[in-house]
Amino acid sequence: MVKHAVEANFDGLVGPTHNYAGLSWGNVASKSNVRAESNPKEAALQGLAKMKRLADRGYVQGVLPPHERPHIPTLRKLGFEGTDSQILESVAKASPSILAAVSSASTMWTANAATVSPSADTRDHRVHFTPANLSAKFHRSIEHVVTGRSLKSIFADEGYFAHHPALPSVGQFGDEGAANHTRLCGRYGEPGVELFVYGQIAFNEQAPAPKKFPARQTLEASQAIARLHGLKDQNVVFGQQNPEAIDAGVFHNDVIAVGNGNTLFYHEMAFLEEEQVLAGIRSRLTGTELEAVRVTSAEVPIEDAVASYLFNSQLLNTQDGMLLAVPGECREVTSVSRYLDELVNSGGPITSVEVFDVKQSMRNGGGPACLRLRVVLSDDELQAMHRGVLLTDALYERLTTWVKAHYRDRLSQEDLADPMLLQEVRKALDELTGILGLGSIYDFQL
Repeated sequence: MVKHAVEANFDGLVGPTHNYAGLSWGNVASKSNVRAESNPKEAALQGLAKMKRLADRGYVQGVLPPHERPHIPTLRKLGFEGTDSQILESVAKASPSILAAVSSASTMWTANAATVSPSADTRDHRVHFTPANLSAKFHRSIEHVVTGRSLKSIFADEGYFAHHPALPSVGQFGDEGAANHTRLCGRYGEPGVELFVYGQIAFNEQAPAPKKFPARQTLEASQAIARLHGLKDQNVVFGQQNPEAIDAGVFHNDVIAVGNGNTLFYHEMAFLEEEQVLAGIRSRLTGTELEAVRVTSAEVPIEDAVASYLFNSQLLNTQDGMLLAVPGECREVTSVSRYLDELVNSGGPITSVEVFDVKQSMRNGGGPACLRLRVVLSDDELQAMHRGVLLTDALYERLTTWVKAHYRDRLSQEDLADPMLLQEVRKALDELTGILGLGSIYDFQL
């Protein structure tokens, strides 16, 4: 029986140590702003403003908490000893790069938090979650433990929700979460098609692979998640990302394609076997026809797509078609701005475009779509989840006040060694778990 369902967006709240360390090789924006001074307060308020705009329009909008950073438990595992202050002093002298890594606020990009399969697609008719191991980057590989705790706290009812541990943290099972996963369907409550996009086949050295930048998602990881989630063959398509796109700076599929409902909006360089991917979706999609909105290199060169993050936009249902929520940079790149005007007037499924200011996130290589994890929930599942993380006017006001009280308005790489920063972060997060009603999820709380 088809149930009514909605697609909820859970945005990552930008953490107090938001900074520009340039940690992500293959992410052009991240590297180009390395060592610039950041504004954590502005970044968090920008993210909250984006959430509020969507909540005000009637979308179900949730909040996922940032993680404790700098992460002292990781530094202790690496052999640094003493008090927290002594450890920070030691690592700052011995290896500033390690300090930057364990201080990253990268959990703000919750498109990488997990892969989520709705109950309409799974054999046991529960919503399944697998936190991403993010093994390609050290600074992100330490995220999945607390991410898993957060998700289990929010989606705790085992009658409705199933949680899996992250895949083994090795390159052969590199998993980057929903950034390489898109679901297409007629209605959210109907069985859909889950498109898993991978960068390489780990156990086949002869298979196509990028030459300049690493492929972060493997076919083997995608297949493992499909098995764990109990997905049937008719609900799954595996497609390879174009290696040339990865080498052009498209480190995740959501930088070159985005899907919603029956619509796939993508660049012609997105997939290695484009027609095969589209045919696979069409043959499995039931109750509707695939709307493939293809952008050519003549319309938007791949370099402009990467610079503007055109495809790292949110595609949302409205009463009059679909809304594309784009970063402000899309209006600063001539070819992209021109294309968006033509897109709205084309008579296709995307009927409106709105600009969102997420500049602090964009400087580290994350647009509106990076900031959210999509979770399709039936009415019963929505009631069964912990609703204290759903954005209301009252919660928005509390979180805005919280950010203004606890966040710095400028942060440099040198500030990461400040013991006071760690104390500020812990005090803020301890208060936040109370505001959101999540219980003890951080190492310092356990």
